[in-house]
Amino acid sequence: MKMKPSYILLGLFFLMVIRTFSQLNIQAEVRPRFEFRHGFGTLFPDNVDPSAFVSQRTRLNTGFEKDYLKLFLSVQDIRVWGDVPQLNRADRNGFGVHQAWGEILFNQGFSLKLGRQVLNYDDQRIFGGVAWAQQARSHDVALLKYIKNASILHLGAAFNQDGEANTGNLLTTTNTYKSIQYAWFHQDWTKLSASFLFLNNGLQFTDAIEPDNSETRFSQTIGTHLKYPGSRFGGWANLYYQFGKDVNDNDIKGYLLALEANYEAKPGCSFLIGGELISGNDGGAPSDGDNHAFNPFYGTNHKFNGLMDYFFVGNHASNVGLVDVYAGSVIKVGPDATLSGRLHTFSAAAELPGDVSGHLGVEADVVLNYNFKKDINIQAGYSHLFPSEGMEVLKNNFDGNTNFWGWVMVTIKPTLFENQLD
Repeated sequence: MKMKPSYILLGLFFLMVIRTFSQLNIQAEVRPRFEFRHGFGTLFPDNVDPSAFVSQRTRLNTGFEKDYLKLFLSVQDIRVWGDVPQLNRADRNGFGVHQAWGEILFNQGFSLKLGRQVLNYDDQRIFGGVAWAQQARSHDVALLKYIKNASILHLGAAFNQDGEANTGNLLTTTNTYKSIQYAWFHQDWTKLSASFLFLNNGLQFTDAIEPDNSETRFSQTIGTHLKYPGSRFGGWANLYYQFGKDVNDNDIKGYLLALEANYEAKPGCSFLIGGELISGNDGGAPSDGDNHAFNPFYGTNHKFNGLMDYFFVGNHASNVGLVDVYAGSVIKVGPDATLSGRLHTFSAAAELPGDVSGHLGVEADVVLNYNFKKDINIQAGYSHLFPSEGMEVLKNNFDGNTNFWGWVMVTIKPTLFENQLD
């Protein structure tokens, strides 16, 4: 039987680890999730059946550390139950490397991290790991890190190619950037923390008619995340602005403003209220060479604007933007369980096509979270969307069907081995 290169890589990694004097941690994860979709992501159409399936993520994470070096390898298999027959000769393309990086520690506060890695910053609005998605998100990037006392500075850069070549630099792989450069600075004070982000994002434009016109077009995102972590009353704010060029050579003039306040009424019972304004284009598309739609790019968008993913999760880019006003609560319903809920009301930030109200609808999300054991977590959720005429126009669906989504997820995540070798 021919062994997969990923298995060989994993075996060599283990061999290297056990031959050194260092810290070793091995962790596994099995995460099946059942979903019933009846209007998830877009309005449910007539004359079709709802979807029900079980997806699963299986991971093996290995971390290695010594005084001047850190290594981390995460391999994963992503599948839907039944997409591979019982008597299979080979799985579908669901196995791969999620993370594979090495970090060189020059001194106590200065290091260089190289390889495929997750980028999580602040509330994950611009950079996030998208942990809800079974495959999640990771980047091939070089990251220079500096930390001193309560200050942290990260400088990152990435340059993507389809593969090794002797000529040419065009990137034909879709759904990724050609290159990025970014700087992130974070500062903690006694009662406030602040982060500042600058992102230079380059997307590949390919001209099929005139190849010489192909180029990388850059946009810039600059902004801040502020957080007040009070004991009973807290809150946070986001302020971002985008400029430069989109991939179609439009001038970008977009912004994002967000504010949330939370209050702990008593232990185990808290409430929150917030809102987010994301700029968009009148009529739903750039015009006259201007694009006023803000793009959150590589954030964990499932975390924002309702759990049913109607906005900015593979959709709604360069559209009418969004105004999301919401309220919610988190209540402890047992020693190891919490019940959380949110109610969103959505509106377009720009004018919809035709003489249509900008109100898009209301969504209700409820999630039960139960820590069955230290390494076993069970979650279940239900969401219901009440669309308005504006949503029907936006999604081009006037069938008037009920839209809801339910799910149950079990996460089994034990530590298999953890030891200081000597």
